[in-house]
Amino acid sequence: MTELHYATAIELAAKIKAKEISALELLDHFLDRVDRHNQSLNAIIWMDRDGARTRARAADEALARGEDWGPLHGLPMTVKESFNLSGSPTTFGRPEMKDNITQGNAVLVDRLLGAGAVIFGKTNVPINLADWQSYNEIYGTTNNPWDLGLTPGGSSGGSAAALAAGLTGLDAGSDIGASIRNPAHYCGVFGHKPTFGIVDGEGQSLPGTFNESDITVVGPLARSAEDLALALDIVAGPNRYASTAWRLDLPAPRKTALKDFKVAVMLSDPMAEVEQSYQDCLSGVADALAKAGATVSHTARPDIDTARAMELYIIMLRAATSRRSGPAEISRFEQIVADGDADTNLYLARMAQGVLLPHREWLHMDNERWAMRRAWADFFKEWDILLCPAATSPAWPHDQEGERHNRTITVNGKPQYGVDQMFWAGYPNMVFLPSTVSPAGLSPEGLPLGLQAVAAEGEDKTSIEFCRLVAQDIVGFQPPPGYD
Repeated sequence: MTELHYATAIELAAKIKAKEISALELLDHFLDRVDRHNQSLNAIIWMDRDGARTRARAADEALARGEDWGPLHGLPMTVKESFNLSGSPTTFGRPEMKDNITQGNAVLVDRLLGAGAVIFGKTNVPINLADWQSYNEIYGTTNNPWDLGLTPGGSSGGSAAALAAGLTGLDAGSDIGASIRNPAHYCGVFGHKPTFGIVDGEGQSLPGTFNESDITVVGPLARSAEDLALALDIVAGPNRYASTAWRLDLPAPRKTALKDFKVAVMLSDPMAEVEQSYQDCLSGVADALAKAGATVSHTARPDIDTARAMELYIIMLRAATSRRSGPAEISRFEQIVADGDADTNLYLARMAQGVLLPHREWLHMDNERWAMRRAWADFFKEWDILLCPAATSPAWPHDQEGERHNRTITVNGKPQYGVDQMFWAGYPNMVFLPSTVSPAGLSPEGLPLGLQAVAAEGEDKTSIEFCRLVAQDIVGFQPPPGYD
């Protein structure tokens, strides 16, 4: 694959530094592709062409003087709409925020710019970043480049779609419920959900929000694991308050060859049954790992009740996002909780419980989460990676009718609530673990399928390196048809 727009960020930056192509020429190449393909995708929803060209020219002039801005010198890239980027709208897809023009940058944006990037645009999101689709009243619907009738995922759906179609060199998103991971899976690219707290999320917010919520993280999406590793090195680090006393020192990958990895494989769970063809695809990757010499187990698991993990995750997730609930929604949730006949196992009931959760109860749940955190730590004393799905199926048709928790998808010929597949988001995420999604192959329908590689807390480089080796030796990125 030699097309310039499908090269990795590392390769593109190297071409600029070797003066094989100028930063301005590369930017114009991507802008031309946006003009040709973005109308049907609606992945990139805001651009500053003039500002980006000015910065690209400055990057070329700096290079001519012998100045190196950093590892992303001159690289054209985009970021998720929810990141503050000076002069751009940051709306979270909320109609009442459509005129919110940012006056400063998110910390992650500053770190990317400090590494030399040319950020030329922003990518689409669902309202409040709260859907596995990416649509809103301000910007409309983003489509999956593999099939325009399907979701690209959410909430970083525009990011993954833009990368898959070769419209940008690199992107950054956020994740509290697989918002980096499911778009990477649905669109066939790479995404990394960092260990909680290692990347400063300040500035990925609306006005008046200063603290970072529980569980949520920010991190990179790319077309290669190498790019994920580089981007993580650039953006990771303590926040401005902790940096006085604390430093981040992520350990090197545990292993550097597939034959040395110990991999536990989890193909499905009663909490979120996985499409059989997806299970078969992941099983094929597991077989290839074993053939390469890796130690593979289909039964090894952390000592955790998955049903309780799902319940705890949804309640704590909705507690973490509860400040977005207005008086009308609070009143509705109070009625749901007061209804003695309500099914407490349903997502809506757990959402209501989380939004209304008293702090004392949250403390007890947090204590339970810490017990699960210990169980995961014990598990990773023996195993390097948990390989599991990122969702329950490939990408599915757009569905914007009714409320999200009532929508269903089809899994193994049966209806499944779309929110049920959030199990695969929360199982590792609630307990702060890093996980990397990378391509695992194609479904029988020709849609991308991704594997989720979960590593021990703080060992982000292990999951990224594992995915790099899988891409190198088993299966890696392939572009969707029709975007040559």
